[in-house]
Amino acid sequence: MQHLTFDGLQTRPGQVWGGIRLVPLVRDEPITSLRLHPNGFSEEPARGYEPRCCYSPHGLVAEWTDDGTAVPALGTALCMPAKTVRKSLRPKTKLERRTRVHFVPHQTALEAFIPLTFKRPAIAWKAWSTRAFRVPPPAQERPYAGYHVEGLADALRIFEIHHGQCGVLLYVADALAAAVVTPHPDDYRALHPTLVEDAFGELIWRYANLHGDVPDSRVHLDASSIDTIADLRAAIDAARREWTDFHDGVMAAGLLDADYVFTAEYQMERYTLQRFRPRFEPGRETHVGEAITADDGRLAYLRTFRLSEAQARRGRLLQALAENDWNLEATAATMGIVVPALAARLHTAGYGHLLRDDHLAHHLAANRKGTR
Repeated sequence: MQHLTFDGLQTRPGQVWGGIRLVPLVRDEPITSLRLHPNGFSEEPARGYEPRCCYSPHGLVAEWTDDGTAVPALGTALCMPAKTVRKSLRPKTKLERRTRVHFVPHQTALEAFIPLTFKRPAIAWKAWSTRAFRVPPPAQERPYAGYHVEGLADALRIFEIHHGQCGVLLYVADALAAAVVTPHPDDYRALHPTLVEDAFGELIWRYANLHGDVPDSRVHLDASSIDTIADLRAAIDAARREWTDFHDGVMAAGLLDADYVFTAEYQMERYTLQRFRPRFEPGRETHVGEAITADDGRLAYLRTFRLSEAQARRGRLLQALAENDWNLEATAATMGIVVPALAARLHTAGYGHLLRDDHLAHHLAANRKGTR
């Protein structure tokens, strides 16, 4: 078990708009050897764009297969930068079709992302992964796009982006909804508007609509103790430290104090891409996500997703299965239920295809008889 840390980042006082609080994360020195991949995210690379490694964020790309099925690219990807990025001056013909699109619905990617952090079953994994990529589990609650979260679109449009800002912590009624960290300020500016395209659970939507304004976090300095520029600088530094201690120890405690299981997915150059999930415990706020860390320990990239209670229940179900090597009898015994009831829960959660069709039908029929 490990904890998340904001190594290499400093927390600045948040900006408030109604019930929305955006807390900036800034770097003294940006990371230039890892950058947002230019292909598809901008028409041409930025000036001086010569990274050693690139990343494509989770949930922002979808591919089309030969049969016309859209497949979301699950998880952040590390890749080498393109040697050249050229524009095609020849217009596309009617026979040419786009096979890639960016900024797919975030909820689609998130629903299929949840199982990826678990130990995979050894049986029928190919069939499961194909279905998981193309047909994610049915949503058990209505997702709300960021456009429908009261005040979020206005806050993103109005708030100042700080000098050196490489990330943000998004709070709704002071409940942490998402965290985004990028290696470079230009990357953050490119991804900043996409927060309104993210999907949030009903809890966050209700917080935004039912709760009033949150208190502003303005810094108040004691003018009587400031006589020189050095005194002013020291007072500002002390206020920043005080805010950081309060924020990291209280406001972001649900994210930073939780124990996470990290899975090293991929390594390229000096960067390691990891997925993480918490121990799914009832009653606790639940965040999953991905992180890219440099070999010196600095956090280069972070994207977290706050799960709804329905999603957390599915996570607990997958956690129990993974801890028992996907053995139904052992998992049911651990949960204190019978196998037909476990099969019914898998079916309701959208994971019924993990079982053979005849076994699933048998268990569902047995569960219906047992509940009469």
